[in-house]
Amino acid sequence: MSDGIPAPVRVQVVGRGRMGLALDAALRDAGVPLLPPGRRGDDGVGADLVLLAVPDAEITAAAQAIAPGPLVAHVSGITPLAALGAHEGFSLHPLLTVTGAGTVFEGAHAAVAGTTPRGLAAAEDLARLLGLRAFRVADEDRAAYHAAASVASNFLVTLGAFAEELAATAGVPREALRPLAEAALRNWADRGAEAALTGPIVRGDEATVARQREAVAGRTPEQLELFDALVAQTRRLAAGSHTGSVPAAGSGSGSGTGVPA
Repeated sequence: MSDGIPAPVRVQVVGRGRMGLALDAALRDAGVPLLPPGRRGDDGVGADLVLLAVPDAEITAAAQAIAPGPLVAHVSGITPLAALGAHEGFSLHPLLTVTGAGTVFEGAHAAVAGTTPRGLAAAEDLARLLGLRAFRVADEDRAAYHAAASVASNFLVTLGAFAEELAATAGVPREALRPLAEAALRNWADRGAEAALTGPIVRGDEATVARQREAVAGRTPEQLELFDALVAQTRRLAAGSHTGSVPAAGSGSGSGTGVPA
């Protein structure tokens, strides 16, 4: 690391949950000198950098326990820097699913912020060390950033569960939907939402949408409100879409990425 951070940097990871274990393992693999793992309430004496990998609600108390001196950082996506109190430091939130010591950070993105220019530089240094691609998120933007991450991950799983439940009423296994979902996600990631959108709504096939709605109402009525909300939002997206004249790659009847007619 650089920018005024002592080298070699002695790091202590506080917290033994999935994130704490993942960071400890990744930093060890990168050759970073590590102090023994800390627990909530430890003072961080002897460390140059203390990483608080504790639940969001406990960050403030964990930071208060750290003695003056080291940089102090948290790895929460939504918690503001004010939770670090008087400590100079930063936040770094890896934007990926963390499963424990086997987590691979390389190639993922991370939201960073610093209480000072040195703190921000330290956050970006740490991101590079872990193979993460850093982008900056201000405190006032944290809730929106975190909500977007939830939509992209948690809500995507919720939609998958809806599709799986409805498909099961027709004897269709979840595995049959996987290529369709994966292709749609790839198209969105590569081309953006408007260009990736396919299916009856973007084609203006309201008769098919009506038949779909009847099926949802009859077979999974508890999901009808969600279906209606999704149709309404998809109509708004389609209204600004140009995919009617230039179909998304692989779209169309009988393809693996479009919704069959």
